[in-house]
Amino acid sequence: MSEALKTLQKYWKYDSFRDPQDMIIQSVLDGKDTFALLPTGGGKSICFQVPGIMLPGICLVISPLVALMKDQVQNLQKRNIKAIALTGGISSDEIIDLLDNCQFGNYKFLYVSPERLQSDWIIERIKGLPINLIAIDEAHCVSQWGHDFRPAYLKIATLKSFFPKVPFLALTASATERVQEDICKELLLDNPVLFKKSFARENIAYMVFEAEDKLHRITQMLTKNPGPSIIYVRNRKSCHDIAAQLTSLGFRTAFYHGGLSTKDKERQMQLWMEESAQVIIATNAFGMGIDKPNVKTVIHVQLPENLENYYQEAGRAGRNGEKAFAVTLIAPSDIGTTKNQFIEVLPDKTFLKEVYIKLNNYFQIAYGEGFNDSFSFNLNHFCLHYKFPVLKTFNALQFLDRQGVITLSATFSEKVTIQFLLPSKEIIRYISLNSADEAVIVAVLRNYPGVYDMETPINSSLIARKAGTSEDTVFQILKRLHEKEIISFNSQANDSQLTFNEVREDSLTINRLSKFLEKQNDLKIAQFEAVVAYMTDKKLCKSRFILNYFGEQNTTDCGSCSVCITRKKAPSDPVATAKEIVALLKNSPLTSREIENRLNLTPEETIFAIQLLLEYNSITLNTKNQYLLK
Repeated sequence: MSEALKTLQKYWKYDSFRDPQDMIIQSVLDGKDTFALLPTGGGKSICFQVPGIMLPGICLVISPLVALMKDQVQNLQKRNIKAIALTGGISSDEIIDLLDNCQFGNYKFLYVSPERLQSDWIIERIKGLPINLIAIDEAHCVSQWGHDFRPAYLKIATLKSFFPKVPFLALTASATERVQEDICKELLLDNPVLFKKSFARENIAYMVFEAEDKLHRITQMLTKNPGPSIIYVRNRKSCHDIAAQLTSLGFRTAFYHGGLSTKDKERQMQLWMEESAQVIIATNAFGMGIDKPNVKTVIHVQLPENLENYYQEAGRAGRNGEKAFAVTLIAPSDIGTTKNQFIEVLPDKTFLKEVYIKLNNYFQIAYGEGFNDSFSFNLNHFCLHYKFPVLKTFNALQFLDRQGVITLSATFSEKVTIQFLLPSKEIIRYISLNSADEAVIVAVLRNYPGVYDMETPINSSLIARKAGTSEDTVFQILKRLHEKEIISFNSQANDSQLTFNEVREDSLTINRLSKFLEKQNDLKIAQFEAVVAYMTDKKLCKSRFILNYFGEQNTTDCGSCSVCITRKKAPSDPVATAKEIVALLKNSPLTSREIENRLNLTPEETIFAIQLLLEYNSITLNTKNQYLLK
């Protein structure tokens, strides 16, 4: 493995491989089909990038995640390794040019989505390339029992007949035993060498706490463990709300969700990575490619959709091997609320068909047309237009995306149109009186000469660059001009890019997908039930629960999760606790939280003792939510 280690040191500056990266790489270099189950943080990309560089020719990487492909291509290019990605929205002419570059330009990596491999002419071009390795990332997508099944993955096996001597490397971070078997079978792996790293993370303490006041529990944890932390929330509003609340309490925060511009995402990420912010509040859009080793705490304030996603998100804690915490805060109403958000909004065939037809109508796509057409897309505007429920519609679009019918990428953009309402001499007069606005106005007039005649779309980043200022300043000036009725100014946010990967066929398309929809809905229900079981089970060690879910048997208690700690802790005497509370209340009325803090009790112990005192009519509650003696 000395050559592989030299390659690692040359391009990545690492001194050694993580276990079992070196053995996976050797298996690939030996020309063997290989299956690798490396839980989050295991370094899957190194397993195909190192042999891809070492072997003569090009490594073909199949991945369903556009953002991940772009991220990996950029990282390879930064290391002066030639790589290309065929993502959605690229025209056929551009694809031809890119594939020509692969053939004649000494490229080492070609990233494609599985949907691209459904085009015969692309397969024909790839057949002519000197492929040295075929790496299938997120390989669980090939299994109908996986949490992210994509039918396009089933076509990958056809590459076997074109490249019979080229090794296949299937990689995934989360797969049950059933899914692992499915991957090897569906990809036609030939007597594959199997590498499975245990899902056990001995340094992570998995905690589930019941909490009515989640903000209070969060502040306790962030104060007790002041290291870098992540708080996962379900939506953008929660992102901003919790960030604002924690900031007001004196914590340094950042936030991250799919609705932010690329620039804002990078800025927020940088604040957290450099530890100018202690905690980042994020939706599940955050996490891809994040490898911050010293994350101390990962907190989920709402239930995750499945244990596969939860394990990956929780696993971003403690990658440096030091003690870390993965905490879920659960309120009594959370299970019912989450069920409504995850299960009750699963689309059936009828709704899916309606959304698909309206989507095509929305973009004026005729029957038999639309292939490779791309549009800016705002989900809320679409739902408002057709009076669709937002969550159910999003699930329908996400299903269409995973089946390869469309590609929905969360790339934030803002469409801006303006028109000057005053004649040019008045504009010149305004500039003479407002010199601070001159550079922006001149940049607009020079680049958009028709702006006097009609509403004209403008590129705000171009104007900012030409004027030597920021986009924020451009928007401020345009809004000021609009308020003074010098220009008309319209701005429409588009929170994603939508590409149609197939021609419009309405019933033919939906009928083909309906059997997959039923299976996926059944799977989602089963996965949610597993989440509920994990959160509510107070007898089985949380670490063992996760390991059992992923098929690891003969496990032992971790000794550090919320269940294990409760089991080790001597049960408190509620009568003795009640007496302590009575003694405390002789001095002054107190809230339940004040009682909890002063007596160093758990919320459960406090509530039980207070209920005991209320039943015996020993205490009462005043209008300030304080308890006092009767």
